[in-house]
Amino acid sequence: MMKLKNDKSGRIGQYTCALRFLPVMILSLIMVVDADAQKPGRTMIIHLRGVYESKITLLTLSDSRTFKPIIELAGVKKGETASLNIPGEKLPGEFVLRFDYREKETSTPYPSEKYLFINDQDMELWVSPVYCNNPDSTWFQRDERENAAFVRFSKENNRKKEKLGVLQTFLMNYDDTGSALYQQGIQEYELRRQAYNQWLSARSNQDKALFVSNLYPFQYVPQIVWKGSEIDRVNNLISHYFDGMDFKNPLIIKTSDLNKWMDSYVNLYGQLSTTPALRDSMFPLAGRNAIEKARQGNPLVYGWMVDYFYRGYETNGITAGMKILEPYMNDPDCLTSKRQEIARRLKGMKTLIAGSIAPDIALKDVEGNLFELSAFKTPCKYVLVLFWSAGCSHCEELVKTLYPWQQQPEIKREIAVIAVSLDETETEINAYKEKIKELRDWKHLHAGEGVRSKVAGDYFVLATPVMILLDSQTKEIMAVPNTMPELKRAMK
Repeated sequence: MMKLKNDKSGRIGQYTCALRFLPVMILSLIMVVDADAQKPGRTMIIHLRGVYESKITLLTLSDSRTFKPIIELAGVKKGETASLNIPGEKLPGEFVLRFDYREKETSTPYPSEKYLFINDQDMELWVSPVYCNNPDSTWFQRDERENAAFVRFSKENNRKKEKLGVLQTFLMNYDDTGSALYQQGIQEYELRRQAYNQWLSARSNQDKALFVSNLYPFQYVPQIVWKGSEIDRVNNLISHYFDGMDFKNPLIIKTSDLNKWMDSYVNLYGQLSTTPALRDSMFPLAGRNAIEKARQGNPLVYGWMVDYFYRGYETNGITAGMKILEPYMNDPDCLTSKRQEIARRLKGMKTLIAGSIAPDIALKDVEGNLFELSAFKTPCKYVLVLFWSAGCSHCEELVKTLYPWQQQPEIKREIAVIAVSLDETETEINAYKEKIKELRDWKHLHAGEGVRSKVAGDYFVLATPVMILLDSQTKEIMAVPNTMPELKRAMK
């Protein structure tokens, strides 16, 4: 675990070291960017079969770990050939090929998707969108390597994992853990686990020239201690979770499996978080431990790990977690893409604190009238400023609880709600306009530039939802609650 130096000489030494290596790291980053920009692109030829017409969209994994469209071709007819030119900077990578097809001319478009991998090879694909994941309806050219290798690996992996899973289920559910049969089961499981991991390593080495081999290590089975309590087992899994991963390999950040794999790691800490107090300590601990592991690897992986926990802490309002990210902001080896956002959030945590005066808000309300927070009058004791987005699932969950609670007569007399929408796209804004019809009695404002707006900047809002509880008369900040229970406690 990282130890912070509090002595003056230690800090000076740390900063001097950072300055010494900063030019080298900047040069390394430029070289990485230039290398990506100079990679040759690849072509994918698609022969459409089995439907009247389809729109074809290619999506690639974005920095936010979601698949975003990069190429779109509309109106491709049955029997026609579509050509997609994939930019070199997106390669190698994991992609989704989406078809919005119509089986007949009068049919309503219906979606289907095929996951695929593209590396250093032009590709040709014959596809029937209705059955795009069936090998008898969709296939690549004979010499295609990446996807063919992944199919072979997946079939063999599933067979081996199934046998291991039978033993694991037996050990987890057997009632006599002191019996000779149970001890024999433990020995057999461990032998098979080690044999499986050896096979996995051999397959990774066999396919090391292929991009898909970077996904194999996510299948590694860590050591499990079968003796002791459930908590002992979880703690042991945590301590061995990273055993099979090579953080020196930068290509793992180009896979969606890394995000899923890290979600499973964090969920182990979730099993130990039986109280809110434990949650606030366990999830920051998860971040520190994982980042310290990644710190020993490639700077891109190190930066990715900081980004991953930043997104989690920001989305779930875990301020204690956000604080553990601060030391990494001064590390030139940390190639995080969220340095500015993290710095902004940390500044906000130090600025928007209980006892300070809330920044003024000047926006037009839904009736077109200018609203100013500083001039807002209400007989209520409190004002709750809520930053939200109609398309945000976390906001939806919060509003479903917050609105009916606040509408209770005894609560309504205590607190007024000013809801500031950060919706940006036309789709989001239309959803927002419909949603506020259900949220009567709230003061609704809309910041058209979303998180880039002045009001979001003043309140250091980078993701929604965010709640800030104010004294209605003085506009002094009373609390910055992350959850409904915290809001209720702050009003007592």
